[in-house]
Amino acid sequence: MKNIKYLLYSVLTFVSFSINAQEETTEEEPTFSVAGSIDTYFRSADYAPGTSFANKPGFALGMANVILSYEGEKSGFVADFVYGPRGVEAVFNSSGSSNIVNQLYAYLNVSDNFTLTLGNWNTFLGYEVISPTGNFNYSTSYMFSYGPFSHTGIKADFTLSEKTSLMLAVMNQTDFTEGNFDSVLTGIPFDAYMFGAQLGISGQYLNLLAGDGYTQIDFTGGFDLSDSFFLGINATSADMDDAGKFSGVALYPQLALSDTFTLGLRGEIFNDDSGILGGGDQDNTSFTITGSFTSGNLTIKPEIRVDSASAEIYSKSLTDYTDNLASFVLAAIYAF
Repeated sequence: MKNIKYLLYSVLTFVSFSINAQEETTEEEPTFSVAGSIDTYFRSADYAPGTSFANKPGFALGMANVILSYEGEKSGFVADFVYGPRGVEAVFNSSGSSNIVNQLYAYLNVSDNFTLTLGNWNTFLGYEVISPTGNFNYSTSYMFSYGPFSHTGIKADFTLSEKTSLMLAVMNQTDFTEGNFDSVLTGIPFDAYMFGAQLGISGQYLNLLAGDGYTQIDFTGGFDLSDSFFLGINATSADMDDAGKFSGVALYPQLALSDTFTLGLRGEIFNDDSGILGGGDQDNTSFTITGSFTSGNLTIKPEIRVDSASAEIYSKSLTDYTDNLASFVLAAIYAF
């Protein structure tokens, strides 16, 4: 009887070991990857609208972007570094060696439908992003430029159904990415945090950013109207309490004319009563026509942009201002 029990125990042990070994061998191996881009451009006009990036005259540099990522079945990290003028503007509230860190976060897949992320990531608001590889137009909108760039905190992403998602986050003050303190000026800690939320339904996203006298509601979405015609949409409204308000709406129609060439328009209406651009309470209208020609990993983007405002806020020289501004930009973007 003891021999039978021992034999049965040995068989069960072997089966259990075999099953565990099979599970271990079938588990996906973690992967390490390196990606990124570089961009450079020419701008015809000496002066530019009050939006982010692509604002230097003549031949100019964008940035070099290197993204390191390690992705496992249950966890991973992203380390995103930026170098050059565009990168400096993107992380303007960072100092020292932190001014090359665009994103730095670790994540844990708690389940197939629930992920926790801790660290610094680019904003979830708006249609446009910091990297030029993620935007159709090379120059950026007023809504993007006025809104947040990055957040540092903890967020939870939930997949509610095949077409529905929810994100909830607690974060430092907007764009203070090293810690919840004014690292550039005084180093004094802030006594409040920001709250973020995003509801996604069938590729349309409703975003909320709130806290410490700031509330912004943002809608980002788009529709494939045909196989070759896409329409993107962004609308936002922000209340900065005593500092004022800003709001805007933009449409992004894009038409693919061939496998390698797409033509797109950004039409934006933007109201600012905060006085950041100058001229007090004023309205801005911007039309940007961009062509996008791709050859392998290289994208060439010629762009014509016309801005107008209800006040003379655009520089023509050091002492002369106007209510309209036009420029031509030719950009080269290489992604790897």
